[in-house]
Amino acid sequence: MRTASVSRVTKETAIEVAIDLDGSGVYQVSTGIGFLDHMIEQLSRHSLVDITLTAKGDLHIDGHHTTEDCGLALGEAFAKALGDRRGITRYGDALIPMDETLTRVALDISGRPYLIWRTAFTQPKLGELDTEMFKEFFAAFAGSAGITLHIETLYGVNNHHIAESCFKGLARALKVAVALDPRQAGVVPSTKGTLGGMTDV
Repeated sequence: MRTASVSRVTKETAIEVAIDLDGSGVYQVSTGIGFLDHMIEQLSRHSLVDITLTAKGDLHIDGHHTTEDCGLALGEAFAKALGDRRGITRYGDALIPMDETLTRVALDISGRPYLIWRTAFTQPKLGELDTEMFKEFFAAFAGSAGITLHIETLYGVNNHHIAESCFKGLARALKVAVALDPRQAGVVPSTKGTLGGMTDV
C-alpha cells in the first residue's frame, strides 16, 4: 500500500495529512482558506490521489504560514508514500487549457527538489489567498517531496483560471509520474540504482 500520514505541528500551524497514491481522487480538505481548499481538492481529484488534509494556522496574521506549511506537509506525505520510488514511471507532464488560459507542467520525481515558476498574476488576491503564495506552495511541495517541478503559464487572463490550471497540471503530471510501470516492477528508474542525490539520474 502506497499510503502515508504526516503530522506537522509548529507555533504557527498544526497540519494533519493522509494520502493514498493508488486512490480514486477522494478528498477531504479543510485549511481555513477557501481558495486553498479548492486547489488541493483539484490536486486530489485530477491526480486520483486520495488526500485528507486538515490545517489550523495563524490566519489572524495572514495565510502565508498555513499555505506554505500545507505544501510542506503534503510534499512530505508524497515522499513517504513513494518510499524508495521503485517501479514508478518517474516523469510526468501535462498541458492544461482552461478557457483562455494554457499552462504547462513537467516534473521528475528525482529526489532533487527544484522549482521553475513562470506564472504571473494581475490581482493580489483570489478569495482570501494572496496570489504570491501560489509560488510558495509549489516550492514547499517540490522541496519536501523531492521533485523537480516546472510550471509555466503560456498565456492567460483570468487569475482563477491561471491558478487552477497550475494545480490541475501538477495533478495530471503526478498521476503519470507516480504510476507503477509494469516493465519496471521493483526497479528504481535510475542508472544509479537510487534516487535522491544531486548527481543521480
